[in-house]
Amino acid sequence: MVTTVSFSCLNSIGYLIQIMDRRKKGSEKTTASKASVAEASPAISASEAFTVNLLCGVGLALSLWVANTVYSINLVTDPSLTLFIISITELPIVILLYGCYRQNRQRCSYLRAVGRGILGVPIGALLNSLGAIALGAPVTFQHVAKTLNWSLMMSLFTIVPASCVLGSSWADWKRIFAQTKPNGSIEYLICLQAYGAVIGGWFGAWPMPLDWERPWQEWPISVSYGTLSGYLVALVASLGFVLAHRRLQHVKKE
Repeated sequence: MVTTVSFSCLNSIGYLIQIMDRRKKGSEKTTASKASVAEASPAISASEAFTVNLLCGVGLALSLWVANTVYSINLVTDPSLTLFIISITELPIVILLYGCYRQNRQRCSYLRAVGRGILGVPIGALLNSLGAIALGAPVTFQHVAKTLNWSLMMSLFTIVPASCVLGSSWADWKRIFAQTKPNGSIEYLICLQAYGAVIGGWFGAWPMPLDWERPWQEWPISVSYGTLSGYLVALVASLGFVLAHRRLQHVKKE
């Protein structure tokens, strides 16, 4: 996957260089490249960011309501099915919303962004499951479905939004997740919500090894509660960052 992404980035860079060579020379190349980067960053207003976060939060609440009311289950009584209901409810919401804020809209259609989001679901689930197993998640047969459904939910919180918006731009993935340098409102949503889910899951794993003998200490119940809590906190925090970022940009223009 990394090799494919790298080749895609190299081809895109080569294409941009050819265009700049035809149109600009000397110092104008730098100006053109900066302009292209600015155009590539999707714009999102504070009201749009609020709507995106609100719909994601409502979808999460709806999935928990369906699990509790229709199926009479929750994360403790049936974690696998509950996580599956959360994932299947959030999947269309996340993909359809973040597909609207894709980079390079002239070259990437909405359907292509949706396709990238769908492709990101299994890839993100695989990465999250491997990470969970590496950090001590059980690998017995009875835990396979639980780990799979937890990984699908984590993929929707971490990988899928970035897949819809960034596509295969490895440089942007590295800048946002490895260097933690989001540029623009939509990237703040992607970055903070992904980190919120991961950090929340990490805190949620703390009670698992303790000798309390509580049913919610089993994998992946406490981790899922932590993940959902961290994600919800990040929904609110990311909106605050968006407002602060836009105010800072407004001050700079003045």
